[in-house]
Amino acid sequence: MSTGDQSSHPARHNRSRKWWITGAVVAAVLVALAAVLTVRPRSDNAAPGTTTSSPTAASPTTTTTSQPSTPPATTAPAAGDQLLWPFANDSEAAAWQRGYREGGHQPWHLDAGETAQSFTQGYLGYTTIDQITTTTINGTDARVGVGYKLPDGRMSTAAVIHLVKVGSGQDAPWEVVGTDDVATLTLTTPGYGSTVTSPVTVGGRITGVDESLRVQVLRLSEPKAIGQAGGIPAGGQNTAWTATVSFSAPADSVLTIAVSTGGHINDVERFAITGVRTGPAAGG
Repeated sequence: MSTGDQSSHPARHNRSRKWWITGAVVAAVLVALAAVLTVRPRSDNAAPGTTTSSPTAASPTTTTTSQPSTPPATTAPAAGDQLLWPFANDSEAAAWQRGYREGGHQPWHLDAGETAQSFTQGYLGYTTIDQITTTTINGTDARVGVGYKLPDGRMSTAAVIHLVKVGSGQDAPWEVVGTDDVATLTLTTPGYGSTVTSPVTVGGRITGVDESLRVQVLRLSEPKAIGQAGGIPAGGQNTAWTATVSFSAPADSVLTIAVSTGGHINDVERFAITGVRTGPAAGG
């Protein structure tokens, strides 16, 4: 073997080592890249408008809001609850759910606060009650305070709306079933869930000065009150008030009776509602 042949061996050896080192580095980079791609969370399966953060207990467990992976328990109002607004029964609630699942129709039904405020302003017509003051949700039961701002900026609660979930599924909508009476304005007659005929005697107790009460009788399918009485003087300390209101409605209709007072700071400052049914002789 010549001297030239011997000198060429180290060069070939060095080139081989360089290729081996380069290949090892490339392989390490590819392995690291594969690991990163494997652990990176996927966002393409997230429902529209959501983030990839850990879901809450109320969030669907699948990638869409329409088909939860596990059929949820049926939710239903407690026995004796009157379904006042916006649905008359489970079938109407289910019809909304189908529209929501297919095209996101009226998502506000899933928000207890928005439902309470829409009931107050749209159904009762108390347009100056434009603030949500408190919200307490316990599973399928909710209490939402609605009210207005005082001149000094503080919030004043006019009433606490009681809502329940109606229907089945994680997208079961909220339904108004009544109010929690406050000490300064109550509506105790007729009793909640009782049967009434026209004219109906309405009453309760009030604390206040120079109050002027307004009573409305509403039916879900009617665009405006089916009976009302206004300018009812009241006041004093825990003093009884009473009024008589005529109305006309088919038998076995669910009615909302609402009483309100105001005029000192806001058009409506306090109100209370109750839910009743009409008897076979209803009409006036």
